[in-house]
Amino acid sequence: MAEDKYLQRGVSAGKEEVHAAVKNLYHGLYPKAFCKIYPDYLGGDENYCNVMSSDGSGTKSILAYLYWKETGDISVWKGIAVDAMVMNLDDLVCIGAADKFLYTSIINRNKHLISGEVIAEVIKGSKEFIERMNDFGVHIQLMGGETADLGDCVRTTTVDATMTVRLKKGNLVLTQNIKPGDAIVGLASYGRATYEEEYNSGISSNGLTSARHDVLAKYYAEKYPETFDASIDAALVYSGSKLLTDSLEGTPLNIGKALLSPTRTFVPVLKTVLEEIPGQVHGLINCTGGAHTKVLHYIENLRIVKNNLLPVPPLFQLVQKESGTSWQEMFKVLNCGTRMEVYVEEKYASLIIDVAKSFGIAAQVIGHVEAAEKSEVVLNSPYGEFRYE
Repeated sequence: MAEDKYLQRGVSAGKEEVHAAVKNLYHGLYPKAFCKIYPDYLGGDENYCNVMSSDGSGTKSILAYLYWKETGDISVWKGIAVDAMVMNLDDLVCIGAADKFLYTSIINRNKHLISGEVIAEVIKGSKEFIERMNDFGVHIQLMGGETADLGDCVRTTTVDATMTVRLKKGNLVLTQNIKPGDAIVGLASYGRATYEEEYNSGISSNGLTSARHDVLAKYYAEKYPETFDASIDAALVYSGSKLLTDSLEGTPLNIGKALLSPTRTFVPVLKTVLEEIPGQVHGLINCTGGAHTKVLHYIENLRIVKNNLLPVPPLFQLVQKESGTSWQEMFKVLNCGTRMEVYVEEKYASLIIDVAKSFGIAAQVIGHVEAAEKSEVVLNSPYGEFRYE
């Protein structure tokens, strides 16, 4: 089964054991919020709160390493910096934070394989992204970071980040406000937004271990043994049929560039939405880890019906075909083209769609919320109806 393959590669889509490990920790002022929200330790004002997020580019850095080695294109490392930043940025926007972020990064590398030029490119990518976001009213302050040579621990490199923000409690978006009757507006992860440099495949930074091994050919295992865990069953290592430089049909990208598409941020869009309809957004869900089941962590006694998802773009179609993964599992592991969900009263849906389209991003009502005895997601797709609890 596909799920067994993920586990054998050391990947858990639901990370149940991680959630169990932290269940007794303090979960902040609003336990069901998308991010942990704490009292205002920085300012001491009871009307404000502090929020912090830590995440990174995950195994996407291995794809950057492969592409750089195969093609000599060092610029792909800039996208890895964007991935690390956006994985935090777009979690924070889900609690209503849309400006004045503090950011720091940690880069761990194997010095024998990752040169100083690569590190410089990652840093350049961070700076360019910050400048681009500033142009759209999203201000991020780089607060330095750490680069460590950890060849005994790291095969190639890891790029991780932490972001923090201070905001008014009155501006918080809390998933506890999601209610029956709400419409769900989905924002597309693919295409080219006005603030992106090229077409985006929509992949973000989740499910890349599986996508990399299921799509790419055994050639990479033989040439780059440093890019995988030797304890994994050889049959599960680079078991696909494609090369990084093969074209991805239906897009202007090759497969390598498609897998490396920088994670799209939706903050410019959502900043505009939050300004235009203050207090009216009931919930925001960033469909990263857990993909279309992620909302289950934040609701109680609600049924989330998704019956009009955006089209599944070419890269996800390729991953499914190469891996043989069931579509039920695909929607649990990958966003499959619909990544950010906005929960609002139906009367506000058209405004959100129009704002997204003004940024070049496809959007539509993808479903609705119902009362239920237990929380579940019901997903009606062209590939079948799937239920998740």
